[in-house]
Amino acid sequence: MGTEAAAPARAMGPTKLAYFDDMWALSSTATVVSLLQEEGGRRAVVLDSTVFYPQGGGQPADTGVISAGGARFIVDDVRMKDGVVFHYGRFEDAGDGCNSEFSEGQSISLEVDAERRNLNSRLHSAGHLIDICVSNIGLSHFDPGKGYHFPDGPFVEYKGVIPPDQLQDKKNELEKEANELITKGAKVLAYILPYEEAAQLCGGALPSYISKDSTPRIVKFGDYPGGPCGGTHVADISIINNIKVTNIRVKKGLTKVSYSVSP
Repeated sequence: MGTEAAAPARAMGPTKLAYFDDMWALSSTATVVSLLQEEGGRRAVVLDSTVFYPQGGGQPADTGVISAGGARFIVDDVRMKDGVVFHYGRFEDAGDGCNSEFSEGQSISLEVDAERRNLNSRLHSAGHLIDICVSNIGLSHFDPGKGYHFPDGPFVEYKGVIPPDQLQDKKNELEKEANELITKGAKVLAYILPYEEAAQLCGGALPSYISKDSTPRIVKFGDYPGGPCGGTHVADISIINNIKVTNIRVKKGLTKVSYSVSP
């Protein structure tokens, strides 16, 4: 059964990602495209559009509720396969004789867990802000690599090294710079643009993994160069509230900056 859920992803059209248009919307309506069941009894709901963020890009999936009439589907995981978003979870037992499931073509309501989304967005934006600050404190030669924006130990990684005798100073500088920018605040905006325009917003160049015939989504913090990103972010840098750089580790030509955000 596990492969059966993946197969329809190739037949169904891509899910419209409503959070691309509005990163701060936590509710929306959509139409049921398909209901699937995998091994172990896990259910999946596929919709024509979704406000739920699927895990990826170093950011955890949203959770929440999809409902219609007497049916409530508790979403505990969201993944995207071949452009199709799968909302995984279970139907609540209505217990009153009402239909407790959806039907294809039915109009439903989506509600994202606001507290979880807010934390995930703050952590993701904090990672991008550290990218800006790394350049601001004289490490502009660093090449951004992996980012992990989960609550259990978020970090950003760079190609490049800091000499051992400068680690503590750079850690302090980085944290100070980040919190100064948070205090000042700046709008965070997302744009979906043709390749050349996107490259201009990102300082003249895009990473090699971005196809030249694509229309990448660029996230921009204030007047700083943007960066390609499919995730959700805060509306203003100030909403991050506070960043603590918990550790900087240098190993095998890479510098890993671990961080946290205050509650």
